[in-house]
Amino acid sequence: MTSNMKRISILVAFAVALLLTACAQKQKENQSVETKTLVAYFSATGTTAEAAQKVAAVTGGDLHEIQPAEPYTDADLNWRDKQSRSSVEMADKSSRPAVKNTVENIEKYDTIYVGFPIWWGIAPTIVNTFLEQYKLDGKTLVPFFTSGGSDKGETLKYLQPSAPNGNWKEPMNLTSMSEDDIKKWVESLK
Repeated sequence: MTSNMKRISILVAFAVALLLTACAQKQKENQSVETKTLVAYFSATGTTAEAAQKVAAVTGGDLHEIQPAEPYTDADLNWRDKQSRSSVEMADKSSRPAVKNTVENIEKYDTIYVGFPIWWGIAPTIVNTFLEQYKLDGKTLVPFFTSGGSDKGETLKYLQPSAPNGNWKEPMNLTSMSEDDIKKWVESLK
């Protein structure tokens, strides 16, 4: 082999090594650009908390409980009493109960699952309070709910104005759904 051929072989080997290194680096960058998921939920009795934990397990998302500044008592949740706190709040759709906690760096999340019980055919107004704390433009917002017998009602009608530029999905009833069923639902959203 001549010295020119040796040089060319070395240059070709060097170029191939550089190309392989660049491809490996690009693949690594693409893997690190995965989307971050948040599962935020309000649960008055624990039922929605169970569903939220299943969603977080399926999605690998971070879990965040929406906590009221003033916790709800059993008397507050008595839907048969028109003067109970929940009844008064839900009668006034502009009611915004204070939230005790916030999500740090919400901008890092691309998809936010928002869970709640259905109250009077919609999400509790504390969920609106939560949404209105943040700029959620362009984020995928996936509402899910639990209910003792109600359907989604007018949930989206009252939630969308609290994050009008979000990419909203249809609300899903996760009451008594298994983790496998929730996984199928999450996969259907892609």
